[in-house]
Amino acid sequence: MKLLVRMLITAVLVVILSHVMKGVHIAGFTTALIVAFVLSLLNLFIKPLIVIFTLPITILTLGLFLLCINAIMILICSSIVGGFYVDGFLVALLFSVILSISQSIMYSILGKN
Repeated sequence: MKLLVRMLITAVLVVILSHVMKGVHIAGFTTALIVAFVLSLLNLFIKPLIVIFTLPITILTLGLFLLCINAIMILICSSIVGGFYVDGFLVALLFSVILSISQSIMYSILGKN
C-alpha cells in the first residue's frame, strides 16, 4: 500500500512538473503512472550498477556526479516510455533535482518515512 501511495505521489509530481517546466512533455496521467513505475524499476535495478561503475568519479566530484546519474535515469525513462519526452540533458538534470526535492517534501508531509 505504501509503495502504491509513493507511485501516485510521484505520478502527480511528474504531471505538475511537466506543466511547470518547458522541456518536459507528458501525454497524460496514465503515462505519468507508467513513468513513476519505470523510474522506480530503473532506480532499483540499473542505478546501483551505474553507481558502482562510476564510483571513482563520484568520489572525485564529492557526490555531485550522482545528479548526472539521476538525469541519465530520466533520459532512459524518456526513451522507454512513449508519451514522456525530455528535451535535453540539462532539462533532465533540473527535472530530476526538482522531482527529488518535491518527493522528499511530499513523503515527509504524508508519511513517517
